[in-house]
Amino acid sequence: MSDLVVRRLLIDLKQPFPARWNGGDAFRSAFFNALSMSFPFGEQYFIDSVRNGMKSLSAAEQSRYEREVQGFIGQEATHRHIHALFNRHLDAMGFTNEIEGRAARRVKKIADRDLRIHLAATAATEHFTALFADWILRHPEVLEGAEPRLRTLWQWHSAEESEHRSTAFNIYLAAGGNQVWRTRVFKVVTVNFLTDVLRQTVRNLWHDGSLFKLDTWRSAAKMLFARDGLIRGNVGAWKDYLAPDFHPDQHDATRSRQWLEGNTAQFMEISRPA
Repeated sequence: MSDLVVRRLLIDLKQPFPARWNGGDAFRSAFFNALSMSFPFGEQYFIDSVRNGMKSLSAAEQSRYEREVQGFIGQEATHRHIHALFNRHLDAMGFTNEIEGRAARRVKKIADRDLRIHLAATAATEHFTALFADWILRHPEVLEGAEPRLRTLWQWHSAEESEHRSTAFNIYLAAGGNQVWRTRVFKVVTVNFLTDVLRQTVRNLWHDGSLFKLDTWRSAAKMLFARDGLIRGNVGAWKDYLAPDFHPDQHDATRSRQWLEGNTAQFMEISRPA
């Protein structure tokens, strides 16, 4: 169980930024932009799933997880807000957000399913974001040359994703979720998540005019499939989720703690559990 601090990032996103804000690298910029495009809808879905899951718990279980869930909702709401600001600049540059519409249609189709399905989907996606977050903190070079405000944004978001990686998982278990459905939903989420992000990244590159340039795909190969690349370097951690006794707390969150402790000037604490 975690005591999660809600923080407000002290950056100003009123001023625009270039399309290739990440060190001038077309692929790295397009990929991160695709992730950001998924966040406002996704974060709200996570909030709703965990909040509804909490309502199904006994009074004792609600009391046990109340502070953790409050912190989780506060952090996710903050992420949703700041990425909405980020995405407005992308929209102004003519980038079309298709990933959000696909996610919304998918969620609508399962809206009436057991709330544990939604918790399982949230926990699975949170596992992905936690893996990606730790990788970003482990590889600061992926943001080398990035616009300073945006480098801070992504590192802060990564640190908090790693920090609250267990919350949805805990509520899923407390609500009676089992390992069979947890892993079944995880496999579906894996396909949907990676397909959605890839399609949106390609769409972003098309708009940027860099889709068919060799340098674009050299950058993609290095970032994703190098020995410790984002995809290749996380296969083992991805497989961990399939183990019957898996819990997100088994993964190390040291980098998250170190970044938050070393960058207190970058944010303001809004609330802290008593």
